[in-house]
Amino acid sequence: MLEATSISKSYGTLQVLKAVSLKVEAHEIVSVVGASGAGKTTLLQILGSLSRPDSGNVKIHGNDLFSLGERDLSRFRNREIGFVFQFHHLLPEFTAFENVCIPGFIAGTKKSVVEKRAQELLQILDLLPRESHKPSQLSGGEKQRVAIARALINNPSVILADEPSGNLDSQNQEELYRLFFSLREKFGHTFVIVTHDDHFAGMTDRMIRLQDGCILGT
Repeated sequence: MLEATSISKSYGTLQVLKAVSLKVEAHEIVSVVGASGAGKTTLLQILGSLSRPDSGNVKIHGNDLFSLGERDLSRFRNREIGFVFQFHHLLPEFTAFENVCIPGFIAGTKKSVVEKRAQELLQILDLLPRESHKPSQLSGGEKQRVAIARALINNPSVILADEPSGNLDSQNQEELYRLFFSLREKFGHTFVIVTHDDHFAGMTDRMIRLQDGCILGT
């Protein structure tokens, strides 16, 4: 479903990724692990088309992302890739419900369809009582669940998560881990998750280990 081939990326004289290749099957939950500076976040950003590689390509369902023009790539990213970040990046002036809806509105989906889907996701994630609250009124775990609902609103092919549990306490971390597997069971989503948490990485279907910009093994 997702295939990266010979991805290389440098910043100045520092080569962060060195001809990295990987495949992710549909419905897999894959973790990407490695020490700080190994290239994990850079790889995730390239897989999500937020950054372009110096060489190599990324395909999702056969679509070569970096052969697309900027407008088509933005449209593809919005519809097919969901993002979850460590610090959630919710827009502070909008409610939880509105934050979840925004990618759907950007996609041009009918307002009533987006709002119904947002309500369903908030209910599944046990957030319906908090839908009218702004991010400043939510706990850390609630903010991250809102971010996950936002990532799911367009029913993307793959969800990319960068240290999603890194800003949570141990109880919320465990709840988040269970949530990923529950969502995979319910919706059949594919997840690629960068994590420092060896416990969580060991729970995933497959672990990809990066060291000095290279994949050691899976």
